[in-house]
Amino acid sequence: MVERHRGGDGVVTAAFLRIPAVLALIAGLLILWRPRLLNYIIAIYLIVVGILGLVH
Repeated sequence: MVERHRGGDGVVTAAFLRIPAVLALIAGLLILWRPRLLNYIIAIYLIVVGILGLVH
C-alpha cells in the first residue's frame, strides 16, 4: 500500500522515501553473509543514494 501526501510540489509517495532504508537493510545482510563485499556494498549504496537524491 502506498501512502500519498499532497504538498506544494505535487504528490510524494512514502514508498519512494523508504528506498534508502531498504537498501541499508539489504546491504547489512549482505555484509553479514559475505564480509569481503563490504567495500563494494558501501560504494554501490552511496552511488544509489546519491542518484536518488539528485533525481528527487
